[in-house]
Amino acid sequence: MAMLRIATFNVNSIKARLPIVGKFLSGGGAPDILCMQETKCQNADFPEDFFKGLGYKCAYSGMKSYNGVAVASLAPPDKLDAGFGDGGDTERDFARVLRARFGDLDVVCTYVPQGKEIGSPDYDYKLRFLERLRAMFDREYKPSGKLLWTGDINVVPTDIDVTHPENKRDHVCVCEEARAALSAVVSWGFVDVFRKHRPGPGEFSFWDYRIKGALEKNIGWRIDHLFATEVLADASVDVSVARELRAMERPSDHTAVTAVFDL
Repeated sequence: MAMLRIATFNVNSIKARLPIVGKFLSGGGAPDILCMQETKCQNADFPEDFFKGLGYKCAYSGMKSYNGVAVASLAPPDKLDAGFGDGGDTERDFARVLRARFGDLDVVCTYVPQGKEIGSPDYDYKLRFLERLRAMFDREYKPSGKLLWTGDINVVPTDIDVTHPENKRDHVCVCEEARAALSAVVSWGFVDVFRKHRPGPGEFSFWDYRIKGALEKNIGWRIDHLFATEVLADASVDVSVARELRAMERPSDHTAVTAVFDL
């Protein structure tokens, strides 16, 4: 048995956050696998050598200026796929879904669309994206296996996952329709590993740049998730939020969330 650390981090431009990512990967409790979203970097420009210098192998699927997902790992994945694999993938789908297999463990890194506003084409894309994820899990995986679905999911599951939810009922990350769409995916066979270990309020992963003092006042959102199948969730022993990364100079508006598994 060995401890395996898996983290998710919306870096909001990988090139701009290399000092922060470097600190995270060089410090105590560095993850064995780091799933990143919103890398905003086409594949030819991904800073792979930076990660190699820290001992990590990299897989990435990006596009210029927008979206982008990546997985950095100490051990190379045995298998990699980008997109849903349902025959309908577009460039932005490939840049939002990256699937990696490590032995008998599958890790699905996703950057779910934010949705902009209810009724917009982007919101419709978000709902369809979640539907396609559920179909992908039905088609490609089994709830009895070891599977982690993680990333910036852009939905707060319950009211305790956001500050002042009463003011956000019509927000694309809080509204009941988005929550129901997320629940439909989670019901496939996932456990919210974060809530297994940290059930209380005031636990967030995103603090908006536009709100002055958001981090200090803890005005935040929990939209970066770690959903594990039951057998994998049973092996989880802890979850932590790296708030200190959000307090660094030129931070992402998100921070890293790490789950520890005794495998």
